[in-house]
Amino acid sequence: MSKKKKEVIWDGNVRDAALTILLTVDKSQAYSNLLLNDTIEKYRITDAKDRGLLTELTYGTLQYKYTLDYYLEPFIRGNIDLWVRWLLRLSLYQMHYLTRIPAHAAVNEAVEIAKRRGHKGIASMVNGILRNVLRDDVRNVDEIVDDVERLAIETSHPQWLVARWVEMYGYEQAGDMLRENNVPPLQTMRVNTTRVTVEEALQVLEREGVKARRSDVLPECIHLMSGTASRTSLFKKGFATIQDESSMLPATVLDPQPGERIYDMCAAPGGKTTHIAEKMNNEGKVLASDLHAKKLNLIDENVARLGLDIVEAIPLDGRKAADLLGEASFDRVLVDAPCSGLGVMRRKPDIKYTKREEDLANLQTIQLALLDNAVRILKPGGRLVYSTCTVDRTENEGTVQAFLAKHPQMEAEQMTLPQSLMDKQQNGMLQVFPQDFGSDGFFVASFRKKGE
Repeated sequence: MSKKKKEVIWDGNVRDAALTILLTVDKSQAYSNLLLNDTIEKYRITDAKDRGLLTELTYGTLQYKYTLDYYLEPFIRGNIDLWVRWLLRLSLYQMHYLTRIPAHAAVNEAVEIAKRRGHKGIASMVNGILRNVLRDDVRNVDEIVDDVERLAIETSHPQWLVARWVEMYGYEQAGDMLRENNVPPLQTMRVNTTRVTVEEALQVLEREGVKARRSDVLPECIHLMSGTASRTSLFKKGFATIQDESSMLPATVLDPQPGERIYDMCAAPGGKTTHIAEKMNNEGKVLASDLHAKKLNLIDENVARLGLDIVEAIPLDGRKAADLLGEASFDRVLVDAPCSGLGVMRRKPDIKYTKREEDLANLQTIQLALLDNAVRILKPGGRLVYSTCTVDRTENEGTVQAFLAKHPQMEAEQMTLPQSLMDKQQNGMLQVFPQDFGSDGFFVASFRKKGE
């Protein structure tokens, strides 16, 4: 075992920066997407191409962690330090998956990082392992006999999760979803239709040299094929919000009308809240709450940037909402419930390595408690929408079945959806998979409270 040197920032070095992120994710279970911007500033990575490479190296190495370990295993003898293992994964990711980076360049970079972070002995070991990989190539995952284990290694997902999804959805559909989880997410924006039309938004992007097109699924959604969404004037001036297309479905299904009183129960950071307000043409009242008071600033910032003035954000545990807000006081309620987040793994690849099967069982208790309160504050005839960013059938359909069994005054209702999604809904429920239209995995269910 070696003694690691004290970390010294290597200004501008993309691979060393990626290694720092990967180690922090592993040690602190921090989210890679939150670390990226801080690391870019810390390492003074100013070039846009370098920032893009840093993102690609970080996400790619995380996405294929189990696969890379499978490839490396025959070449490693004895124990190695955690940082050295991550350096080998990072280097092999470049050598195996990124054809535009010469393999010898990846090896040389790894050796220099090993010298800087460790010593010549470690550098020599890293050089030897990676050059052996170059000479002998990696073994084929087809050598794995067990179907579930092979799929888990091929797609780099925990075996318990692969087995769970194969049981729920079948081998083929589960495999499609697992592979799609490793595809970089598409940049999508939601146009603020209270201020500009979709056509006007596309014209603004065209003038700025950003390639974009209108979505075939949701009319207010646009896809970016180039550029960075947060750097566009469209975003900076509040004419659009950065949001995954699937995440736009809850407000679409809720279908709020101008002048109504709407409650968004688990609202931070405010993407769905502001979508609701935009659909109401900024007329009426939207109450947004979140259990964590410090997150309310995110809602306020989004609301202010978009120029919306019908939203009020308050700190409130949704499980106590009815006692504080009053019975039958809202026309429509959205419960975008806390969930396992298994539908957003391509944006947060760290999730698949930190989640445990036992974690999923505890979530339904919270989800049902939130829905219990939503029923009480909903007016007779009102609509309740339940949504999650997961693809787990127990969390989704299981929660809906338990909810309806407990609340006979609620009934599942047919959703009004874009034509391309109409056939996907069943019994008032819609499950979107990552492979359906290149978005996050998402679930939405719609209910009506009986009575006038």
